[in-house]
Amino acid sequence: MEREHSDELLFADEGPISGIDDGQNCWNILIVDDEEEVHAVTKLALGDVSYAGGRLRFYSAYSSEHAKQLLREVDAIAIALLDVVMEHEHAGLDLVRYIRRDMEDPFMRIILRTGQPGQAPERRVVQDYDINDYKEKTELTSQKLFTCVFTALGNYRALTSLDANRRGLVKVIEASASIFEQQSQERFIQGVMEQVGAMLFADKEIVLVKQIGIASDTRNTKQRILAAIGDDRELVGLDPRDVLPTEVNRCVQRALEQRSNIVNSHCFTGYLQTRTGTEAVIYVASASRLRGVDHTLIDLFFRNATIGLENLHLRQNVEETQQEIVYLLSDAVETRSNETGNHVRRVAEYARELALLSGLEPEEADLLRAAAPLHDVGKIGVPDAVLNKPGELDEDEWGIMKTHTTQGARILESSKRPLLRAAALVAEQHHENWNGSGYPRGLAGKEIHLYGRIVALADVFDALASDRCYKNAWEFKRVIDHLRRERGQKFDPELVDIFLDNLHRFTEIRKRFPD
Repeated sequence: MEREHSDELLFADEGPISGIDDGQNCWNILIVDDEEEVHAVTKLALGDVSYAGGRLRFYSAYSSEHAKQLLREVDAIAIALLDVVMEHEHAGLDLVRYIRRDMEDPFMRIILRTGQPGQAPERRVVQDYDINDYKEKTELTSQKLFTCVFTALGNYRALTSLDANRRGLVKVIEASASIFEQQSQERFIQGVMEQVGAMLFADKEIVLVKQIGIASDTRNTKQRILAAIGDDRELVGLDPRDVLPTEVNRCVQRALEQRSNIVNSHCFTGYLQTRTGTEAVIYVASASRLRGVDHTLIDLFFRNATIGLENLHLRQNVEETQQEIVYLLSDAVETRSNETGNHVRRVAEYARELALLSGLEPEEADLLRAAAPLHDVGKIGVPDAVLNKPGELDEDEWGIMKTHTTQGARILESSKRPLLRAAALVAEQHHENWNGSGYPRGLAGKEIHLYGRIVALADVFDALASDRCYKNAWEFKRVIDHLRRERGQKFDPELVDIFLDNLHRFTEIRKRFPD
């Protein structure tokens, strides 16, 4: 380098950069050069630089292979300052190709620095390689290096923020598309939070608190953290008043009490309330000062998020109404046959638990829980004299009783609704036996739909353990022994094994819904 220029980089020994802890609030800079002095002078020139509230953290590699190792170990490197000629004359260019092609990292800003421009002419390198700047070492004064790095950090932040914005938006779109799927609310809110964080370049302090109902005294209303990002994810499910910092909690509680947004220089607390009475708060803290346009954008975004929440709650209300109708109809059937109404609730809960343990997705398990109470709906067509006969049925009466499976299927199968179609399967097949000896069609093994096999086991377990017009409840040990004897005969053997291995789950359900 020529030393006449007053703004040149002077080589000097330098100790470790101070003020950098575990990498939080830092921009990671990778220096790749086989000359020790280049590392030292770069750190010297940029050691006190900060950008958007974050210091620079440097990683040094002295060969392309060493750089690859660091790239595998260190996440989110914002800038790579690469020498072109190291182990061989194209080592730096090969490293560029590795970053872009093998690592598939389009965000890292790559600045090539070379002391031998003839080895890699600028025009050819810019045309053939995806780099962001090309500098000869002789032209890099401290001021020019500062300008180059500062500009690159701005581009990196813009690109990564756009990508975070895109990923948050993808989640919002996915949640919106699946808004009528079970348990999509948390996923939707997580997407909303990531979108808000991307808009404001927020750091990890972003949580969502939800209250159920409208309370005049919010201090006595149950609250819980629904979603969070970063290290705060471990707080999900807890009461925010117990675990959040005092300042964060003050903003959250104030927003709930005033039912309005709270705006400060570095944080935004947004308040949402749906027409169904649910209140929610999103707290966002940013390392940089928030601008008025940020508040306007987030406020507008919250209005759209409220629509999504309302749709979710409307869906939940529809589902709860639907389930209540199913239970009322099932209770009417059970009352007619002098059986406890809680039988259908227990069978429904047993069925869901067994479905989950068998590997079904939660949405399908919930569908089965909703359908299972209708397993005996066909009894509505069985005469009282047969249905409520206190003793054993004769052959003709038993033939009439068996028709409740086909009558139930006939009542339900004309519907195109997934719930009622599932209920039709259950109604028809819950008396089929694994060995083919059941009714009405004598199906065997996996010819019987899984829904039918699950409800068959759940129904018999509960029926044997309960009083009926024709019998007293069996002792619990006798019920379990019966299930073991019928394993592979009446019941799917795998389901019996799962049921018995998790018996405590089903006894807990029985306690929750006593006769």
